Amino acid sequence: MAPARKTAARTAAKTAAPARKAAKKPAAAPAAKKMQAAEPVKPAKADKGDKADKARKPKLVRDSFTIPKNEVAVLDDLKLRAAKLGRPAKKSEVLRAGIMALAGMGDAAFLATVTGVPAVKTGRPAKDAG
Repeated sequence: MAPARKTAARTAAKTAAPARKAAKKPAAAPAAKKMQAAEPVKPAKADKGDKADKARKPKLVRDSFTIPKNEVAVLDDLKLRAAKLGRPAKKSEVLRAGIMALAGMGDAAFLATVTGVPAVKTGRPAKDAG
């Protein structure tokens, strides 16, 4: 008798499930109509031109380089100097400002500045023993 009870329960569950689904559909339909009516009208495709007019952000590039410790200390001093002047700056901002300053120099001043920078060995520095 146990198998007959399980079969009857399964049959009753199968027939009750569609009735539940059918009961939920009419209640959901008016809500869907209200949502459709409340949606704003989409503007014409003229907005695509507006997007092209906006200035695009430049693509960022991650890079690494080797720099002497004394020049890192100068970077830190420049960061502190900017903070004391009321404009805190990140290390990358200080470096980018330096690039802008170099780009604004004339050829003679640029050459003199670059000539004054000592060359360093590229690549990762060797680990110190102590």
